[in-house]
Amino acid sequence: MQTELLQPMFVVGLLTLAVAIAMYFTRVGTMKKLRIHPQKGQDTQFLKTLLPPEVNRVSNNYNHLFEQPTLFYALCLAITFMGQVDVIHIASAWSYAILRILHSLVQTTVDKVMIRFSIFIASWLVLAVMLIRGSLQVFGF
Repeated sequence: MQTELLQPMFVVGLLTLAVAIAMYFTRVGTMKKLRIHPQKGQDTQFLKTLLPPEVNRVSNNYNHLFEQPTLFYALCLAITFMGQVDVIHIASAWSYAILRILHSLVQTTVDKVMIRFSIFIASWLVLAVMLIRGSLQVFGF
């Protein structure tokens, strides 16, 4: 049971890999099509002004996968290291992984902000369960 928390952690990592690959193909393909020299990608903020929204949505999602999920990775490792893996942590971690997949699907396709924000808040709620329970365990409550 102790390594079961690592499975959803690796799923989020694989999601990040999939989005990185999608970002590569969407950016490079679009840059070739629009004849944008690769050196213009040196400043990604400038590059974003040259690329269409559907391409930028993928890169925005890639960046988001290095924000909130970093806490998720740390919590999964810490909870596993402490030997505190239980059904609540596992359910929370899988819920988080599924919500991040949904978030990525919404952001990289239709990018409806309120749908994406609702998923983001839901992912924070399950992350908060892990964070609060882990904190209580670390501080001996």
